[in-house]
Amino acid sequence: MKYYIGIDLGGTNIAAGLVGEDGTLFTRLSVPTKSGRSAGEIVQDMAELAKKAAKEGNIAWEEIEAVGLGVPGTANKETGMVEYANNLGFYDEPVVSMMEKALPGKKIRFDNDANAAAWGEYIAGSGKGVSSMLAVTLGTGVGGGIILDGKLFEGINYAAGEFGHFTIDRNGIPCNCGRKGCFEAYASATALISQTKEAMLENTQSILWELCGGEIERVEGKTLFDGVRRQDGTALKVFDRYIEYLAAGLLDLINIFQPELICIGGGISKAGDLLLEPLKRVIDQGDYARTSKRRTRIVPAVLDNDAGLIGAALLD
Repeated sequence: MKYYIGIDLGGTNIAAGLVGEDGTLFTRLSVPTKSGRSAGEIVQDMAELAKKAAKEGNIAWEEIEAVGLGVPGTANKETGMVEYANNLGFYDEPVVSMMEKALPGKKIRFDNDANAAAWGEYIAGSGKGVSSMLAVTLGTGVGGGIILDGKLFEGINYAAGEFGHFTIDRNGIPCNCGRKGCFEAYASATALISQTKEAMLENTQSILWELCGGEIERVEGKTLFDGVRRQDGTALKVFDRYIEYLAAGLLDLINIFQPELICIGGGISKAGDLLLEPLKRVIDQGDYARTSKRRTRIVPAVLDNDAGLIGAALLD
């Protein structure tokens, strides 16, 4: 068995794990990122955490084949630079060379964190055994990763897969990217929560108020799904509209790529069949290849927060 270290650098926490060549995660450790610090300080924490992850798994540091990093923002694999990561304040930071100095003798690989998570799901999760897959993560925004013919597709500037920022309504809701009507403005977890709150304010008798304890600021994605399970009229209206938005974006992705699989990640995916079954029904009606014998499958991601660690560890 060969062993690797995967590191997932987030705006809130740095996580590191010991990963086997088969994608098994043996250890998982984390420390606060304390964003706002210099890249050098954060890199030092990543290096120390990498060594601790190996030690925790009773694997000598000399046995570690390589260390992989999943980083936010634009990761230029040619230069080893994080060109821009707004939540960390990074701009043209030579993260790979800094890690090489902190961990002499170790191969350092890195990629964007969404790509790393997609790769993890492909190698060891819901995409195992397929040749083409799209990973779509429904969180604060909508993130994604593209795998074609068993390889990550990253574009000429390593920024491909920004699924949240294609338009589904050109005159729609303003997005923080500067455009209007972006997919994530309608289909992210943030958007779903906003849609739920708006509907609640229009209907003060909805069960949704009970589910959030009468405090609208406590509404989360789960609140809406709990309301759907209880057949609340307001919740059902929000849910049906959300499914239409989500399906519109996914249909565009399916019609462009026709992948074997789309895996849906993020907290919303935990709703399982309650989300996926009606979503599939809408997609079945709109898929350009709906008469084909081979159709894109839509499944939930299975690795949760471990996908980024596993994917980072096993980057090529």
